Amino acid sequence: MDDLVLTPALLREHPLPEPTGGKDARGGVLVLGGARATPGAVLLAGVAALRVGAGRLSLGVAASVAGPLAVAVPEAGVVGLPEGRTGSVTGPGDELDGELQRADVVVVGPGLDEPDGTLALLRAVVAAAPATTSLVLDAFALGVLRDARDLHGALRGRTVLTPNTTEAGRLLGQDADTTDEGRDDADVPVAARLADAYDVVVACAGVVAEPRGRRWRSSTGYSGLGTSGSGDVLAGAVGGLLARGAPPAQAACFGVAAHGVAGDRLAASVGPHGYLASELLAELPRVLVELRSR
Repeated sequence: MDDLVLTPALLREHPLPEPTGGKDARGGVLVLGGARATPGAVLLAGVAALRVGAGRLSLGVAASVAGPLAVAVPEAGVVGLPEGRTGSVTGPGDELDGELQRADVVVVGPGLDEPDGTLALLRAVVAAAPATTSLVLDAFALGVLRDARDLHGALRGRTVLTPNTTEAGRLLGQDADTTDEGRDDADVPVAARLADAYDVVVACAGVVAEPRGRRWRSSTGYSGLGTSGSGDVLAGAVGGLLARGAPPAQAACFGVAAHGVAGDRLAASVGPHGYLASELLAELPRVLVELRSR
């Protein structure tokens, strides 16, 4: 199967939903993650969701950093999650059910750093969020997903995975350095293999894939995108586009394209390397306007 290239012309043939009305019409995103040492990952993902047009934002992080994060992101409501002695999130806590009930999209993973707590949080999300809630799994949530087979069925049809190549290798049960070596299907992008294996939409290494379906490849993105926090921005952008009403494949395609074009802009203005993930955020709404314009 040939990959479609995510050109502006192709994206304009499939315009994003343009909800009208107040913030609730543009959907609510809940981002869960943020151990004590890494609340910035949740900040990046949450702000990215707002920058692509989500209407309402809630964040869940380790309780000890919930207050500072609420000040850093005044646009968001922030919930403190239970944490262990070292600051790792240990589970969902009692306050999360209400947030899960009202969120249109839940992004799980940015800034988590401990497998048992991550798995407990992911199980709580799947159990408490309505079946109509879309999910984006990133970072440590992907690290525990392969062994949580009882959750796989509940993810079908409503989930986007955003792994890097190392996380993709783990999800496939392979060494990330040899994911493509010596395989009969070495010409099949890892995103497509993951999409088929987990029956969800996957965005990985600039490729978006539907399960047993279409594939799209980004035409943008310098290697400078391989920087700390960049993946959190992508996960949040996909979540925000889902909140606006885009189906999973469209949200992933527009998210990957906007993320890549934002990187190209910064590569031109700052340099091919050395720009920050936080600098991608301001570029996202401009890129989406241009992708909409003919």
